[in-house]
Amino acid sequence: MTKKMGISWNLRERLEQQCIHSTAELVPRLAERGIHLSRMQVYRLVAQEPQRISVDVLAALCDVLSCTPNDLITVKVVKEQLRKAASGPHGAAPTPLRTTIRRPRR
Repeated sequence: MTKKMGISWNLRERLEQQCIHSTAELVPRLAERGIHLSRMQVYRLVAQEPQRISVDVLAALCDVLSCTPNDLITVKVVKEQLRKAASGPHGAAPTPLRTTIRRPRR
């Protein structure tokens, strides 16, 4: 069985600990550190778990929040079953049947 790894993104909790209550407050603080993101990009960064994050953005967030990357990201094992391909009654994938389309005779 293959282990599937995931993360827990703790940015919102860290923002609350630093008394930053809106993403609009975070935009200028990131800009001071050379990270220029729109309000919508910062909102998505706070509201959703990022699939990818720039090391520069991560470093700026850590500097703004006086924390380490370990405070923002918690690695965990996800207990999801991986989807299997559709299979027939004997475990093998069904073989597609060839069809022929014929026009009716007139």
